[in-house]
Amino acid sequence: MSDPAAPHSTSTLDPQVAALLKRDHQGLVAAIIQQHDTGEVLMLGWMDDEALARTLTSGRVTFWSRSRNEYWRKGDSSGHVQHVRSVALDCDGDALLVRVDQVGAACHTGDRTCFDARPLAVTGRSVND
Repeated sequence: MSDPAAPHSTSTLDPQVAALLKRDHQGLVAAIIQQHDTGEVLMLGWMDDEALARTLTSGRVTFWSRSRNEYWRKGDSSGHVQHVRSVALDCDGDALLVRVDQVGAACHTGDRTCFDARPLAVTGRSVND
């Protein structure tokens, strides 16, 4: 396998899957991480072809860190592992839904999800209310 810290290393991603992806200008696709049995949205990370290939073949979620410029596999340092249950591509090809069995906290702050800490007030009402 490629060097875990190599930026955007040569992909081992299936060419048919790679052809479906619509990447941003950095070659990345958003990956929404969801608890498989409850539907709870845990976090959002970024994947390039290599990170997606590692995720699909290892059974553990691997991301590309935009701030550190390196690959990181969730849980390697924290023990808060994400075991992959399924991966789906959205209709536009620009986002992934990765359903996992989360062990421990998903957020680097120690919260269960990255969306627990800062709820925003919604003051408007939709037409259907």
